[in-house]
Amino acid sequence: MLLDNGVDLHSYQPTADDIVKISTCDLFIYVGGESDDWVTDALQEAVNQDMVVINLLDVLGDAVKEEEVVEGMEAEDEEEEEEEEVEYDEHVWLSLNNAAVLCRYIADQLAIIDAENSETYSTNAAAYIEQLNTLNDAYQAAVDAATVKTVLFGDRFPFRYLVDDYGLTYYAAFVGCSAETEASFETIVFLAEKVDELGLHAILQIETADGSIANTIRENTVSKDQSILTLDSMQSTTSADVEGGVTYLSIMEQNLDVLRAALQ
Repeated sequence: MLLDNGVDLHSYQPTADDIVKISTCDLFIYVGGESDDWVTDALQEAVNQDMVVINLLDVLGDAVKEEEVVEGMEAEDEEEEEEEEVEYDEHVWLSLNNAAVLCRYIADQLAIIDAENSETYSTNAAAYIEQLNTLNDAYQAAVDAATVKTVLFGDRFPFRYLVDDYGLTYYAAFVGCSAETEASFETIVFLAEKVDELGLHAILQIETADGSIANTIRENTVSKDQSILTLDSMQSTTSADVEGGVTYLSIMEQNLDVLRAALQ
């Protein structure tokens, strides 16, 4: 696990030790996309010529979404003025549907590398995907039962795959890969007015936020009493977290509880 010190996916650069680890591994998995531009150079240092490399965006193919700017987002004017190369939303793991596809593919590749244990990989993947599907059903049931079908983030927004899976709409201060940390007055006012217009009882943020934008949005609403809730995008999870019992499923289960509260 290279991103092991809480550094955000978008800021990570490999150390010399990381390059050594990569060069000798049997299986290298990375997300792909703009944040992983460093990977091409790192793989050129590979000592293990039989290394299997998995680019998650490539595996998902047409299921990968272009980065989206919605009404009120900070980047809106800039995106309208400039014609830039298409950027893809890299946060594919935040869809349980995507997770099932990726797990199956990874298990298949492990079975090729370690054919002797191929049946174990297949059996374990099937059992895990069943858990993913059960949780997926729970998300859909929660959204179906919700009185609100919109989430609003006083933050950047890496959860587009998740909301699209369940037919939710969203508003946010920044796109998911934005490096911005301060929102303009216009963005704050727009989001605060949306909270009032839609009768939202919660303003959301991601796990690395300091709460300043979400709090400022709340202070500009009429009632000023919305809950500020946090969805975990898993972009700063460490090995220490994993050793402490944190898993993909446990985080997504916690996110479901947060989503239920946000949609009340």
